[in-house]
Order: sequence, then structure tokens, then C-alpha cells
Amino acid sequence: MNHQTLHNKIVENCDAVQAWFKSKNQELAFPFYSSFDLRDAGFKIVPVDANIFPAGFNNICQTDRESAVDTAKEFLDSHYSPSTRNIVLLTEEHTANPYYWDNVAALQKLLLGAGREVRLAIPRSMTSPLQVINASGEKLVVHSATRSGSGLDIDGFKADLILSNNDFSTEYEEWARDLETPMNPPRELGWYRRRKDRFFKVYNQLAGEFCDLLKLDPWSMQVETELFPNFEVDEEESREALAVQAQQLNDRIQANYRRHGIDREPFLFVKNNSGTYGLGVAQVKHADEIKTWNNKSRKKMKAAKGGREISEVIIQEGIPTTTQGEGGQTAEPVIYMIGCQLAGGFLRAHGQKGVEESLNSPGAVYQRLCVSDLQIKMEGCPQENSYGWVARLSFLSVAIEARELGVDFKNYKPS
Repeated sequence: MNHQTLHNKIVENCDAVQAWFKSKNQELAFPFYSSFDLRDAGFKIVPVDANIFPAGFNNICQTDRESAVDTAKEFLDSHYSPSTRNIVLLTEEHTANPYYWDNVAALQKLLLGAGREVRLAIPRSMTSPLQVINASGEKLVVHSATRSGSGLDIDGFKADLILSNNDFSTEYEEWARDLETPMNPPRELGWYRRRKDRFFKVYNQLAGEFCDLLKLDPWSMQVETELFPNFEVDEEESREALAVQAQQLNDRIQANYRRHGIDREPFLFVKNNSGTYGLGVAQVKHADEIKTWNNKSRKKMKAAKGGREISEVIIQEGIPTTTQGEGGQTAEPVIYMIGCQLAGGFLRAHGQKGVEESLNSPGAVYQRLCVSDLQIKMEGCPQENSYGWVARLSFLSVAIEARELGVDFKNYKPS
């Protein structure tokens, strides 16, 4: 199934699809934002990464950024009380990447445009505010998210809501203890607790329902993902067991390829089950490679953000990409959401990477893919429409994942 086929099916069944989606998101609490890295192989379209604390808002197209202001205002007005005016945008603590701060500046402007007052802060004490210059040359002031009783007080600025762009790979348990100020996305969805296998399990179930509705083969929107617990990369026995499981998954994917008439060899990715920033990810062309990972490969599968050790991984079906950027570069779509509304997108393109490789690496460039074009004429936007619905399914999976984890969205009013 290619994106044109999925687009046509959605257009033909638009009312039924909208009704199904609305029925599924009833009484769910929504993260303020999310982003999803997608892959379009020509025979299936799936998410390969789900971010609940997304960076990269600076890369979405300008038209999307402008329209996202109204989407953000609608979310805040609908789900929080009218008195929610002061927002602390909680950022990552350790980043020397000036483009990350471009993202923060884009978010700050988005919230200001939505009629809110904003302070930037990190969850630790500093003797004085941090002065940051982003890649665009803008100066940003980052404060300490200073606890005051059960809330935050930044030089007299009392937070009504914390919007987190810190992914909580570190728990920050002491800082968060007895914190009553609502936070969205909640800290409990951070990587110190969240697991990728849970997301993909929920997503695959929803994708199956969605495909049944459209009378499509569910395989065309599902991504094979298996958990490998108790991972010890330096232990030969652990690597051998991982290789065996990887070979079994590879054989199953190969059988599905034959069943669907796909003439290519499958490949896999081994990923940290609670990882981010592209750390702890290894491509596997042949399962036996795992047994003989050299020191460099093993080191790569040890390091997680914040210096944490990797104790469990997922083995995931590799999805080649048929998407091309301007000039024919290898590319993949990335879709951003605010609540359950599409907020923006771009194509991540890389001129030095092949169709099976990860494109989230140095040298990537960001090209136009505007979801706001759907408001002009949905029928004329097959990529935006098909990728947008894969993102909606992914977002719904995140919301269900949060419910299954028992995450409390304080002071949040459901739709």
C-alpha cells in the first residue's frame, strides 16, 4: 500500500473515519504536543518513533507555525481554566545544541501568540539565569524552575501550568515531590518510566482496527516490534539470545514479504526501549552480526541519555523509505500535533544516507511538508492526508498508553 492508496481510502470513507476517531478519543487526556517520525516503504506506512516532548518546532513550515498558534490557544482554552495564563516552558537541562534552542524559541513564540505569559526554566537551582544564544542568533533567558511550596515561583512569576519540553530521561523525583502545579505532558510520561514496546503494541492494535474500517490489509500499517528484556550488551550469552530472537523475527518478516510479493531482504533495528536522541540504536542486516558486535558497536548500545545504562531493547522491523526530498535525497515525513490536531510537518532529508538507514543524523536537512495545506483541499494532498492519519493513530496510541499507565493530567478538562 502506498500513500496514494491510503489517501483514497480515507477520502472515500471520510465521515466514518472521523466518527471512529472521535469515538476512540472520548474521555482521554491529551498531551499538549507530540511528534512522529514516519516511514513510507511503498508497501506500508508506519511510525518508527513517537516523541511526547518533541523538539524541532523550528523546522515545521512557516504556514504551519502560524496556524499552530490558534491550535495551541484552542487546546489551552478547552482543557484548562481561563485563569491558566502563566506558563513555565520547562526545557532540557544539558544541551549545547543551538538548534534545540531554536525549537524552544519557536515554542515560546507559539505560546505568546496564544495569549500566554511564558518563562523558560530548567528543573534545578542556578545562582543566576542562564543566557543562551540559539542558532538564529536570538538571546534566550533560562531560569531555575524554583519550587515555592507546592508550586513554582520565578522571581514573582507564579506558574499556572508547566509545559514540559524536558523528556524526563532523569526522574527529577526530589524536584517534583509534592508539586501541585499541573504539568503537560506529565512527568510520568518521561523516559525514566515510558517504554517503546508499550506504544507500538497499542499502535499496532489501533492500526488493525483502522485498516478493518477501510478494508485494507492491517499489515500495511503495522510495524513488527518485540521486547528483549534483561539486555547485557557485554555478555556473550545475552547477545546470542538477542541474535536468536532477531533471526526469528527476520524469518517472520521474510515470510510476510513473500506473501505480499515484496522482492527485497528484510532488515532490523535494535533500539533502547526507553531511549531518545538517537542513542542506543543499531541497524542489523543479519542477526549473526549481533553476536560479533565489536567494542564500538557495544559502546553504542550501552549509552543512553543522562549516562543511564541500557537494560532492555526492542527488536523492530526495518522500514525502507520511498519518500524523496527536493533533489531526490532520501527522506522521511515527520508530523507534529497539538492535542489531537495536526500542527505541522516537514520532510527530513539526507543526501548521504540510503533508503534503509536512519536519517536522524548530522547532515539532515528539513524540507517543506505543510499539513495546513489540507485545509485548502484535502483531496489534493495525498501525502499530508495519509501521513497525517498515521500521526493521528500514533497520537491516539500515546493517549491510550498514558491511560494504561495511570498517568494523572492534573487540572485537565476532557473534551
